[in-house]
Amino acid sequence: MDIQELKTYLPSITDPNLLEAIIKHGKIYELEAGESLIEPGQYIKMVPLILQGSIKVMRMDPDGRELFLYYLDAGDSCAVTLTCCSGLQKSDIKAVAEEKTKVIGIPFGLHESWTNAYKQWKDFVAMTYQTRFQELLNALDAVAFKKMDERLLSYLIVKAKQLKTNELSITHQEIASELGTSREVISRLMKQLEKLKLIELGRNKVYVRDNIEEFMNRL
Repeated sequence: MDIQELKTYLPSITDPNLLEAIIKHGKIYELEAGESLIEPGQYIKMVPLILQGSIKVMRMDPDGRELFLYYLDAGDSCAVTLTCCSGLQKSDIKAVAEEKTKVIGIPFGLHESWTNAYKQWKDFVAMTYQTRFQELLNALDAVAFKKMDERLLSYLIVKAKQLKTNELSITHQEIASELGTSREVISRLMKQLEKLKLIELGRNKVYVRDNIEEFMNRL
């Protein structure tokens, strides 16, 4: 990979010296859909920069239940990994490839030295913290203040946009796990959405109709 190619993946970084350092020290990881990048309890030894695809970040409780937090797209990194790298802490999140994804990992030992050496790295880290913090607040607001039907609508809209397709290959149980509720609740709500002609249900598939976002905006 050369500097020009890397710049297309990381448009917020233009410093040629920093780009050269990323190429020199970074390690490329290629993940298939559903493959984990980070598991709870692991020590995080690198800062992942997403080059292609997307990563789904989830919080896990001691019983193994999941709660969806946010997506990482091309050009993004994860604030949790930055925090864990700085404090040599174990991960308390799970990061899974939502589709075929390419990541370049920066060894954690370089993170702090790059913060001092490269202004763009410092700015990139600061923006990562700011963006992910806002997304965490959004996730918290959804759990605390929104009804489950609103959360489900938002989830389907965001997922369809993330994968750039209206046909989602996902089970009711998977949706329930990510939203922190039961499969029975999700199945009941999905049937209601189908009656409203906002979605179509198939075997382990959900087709999201184009009018779902307009309906959501009216709520």
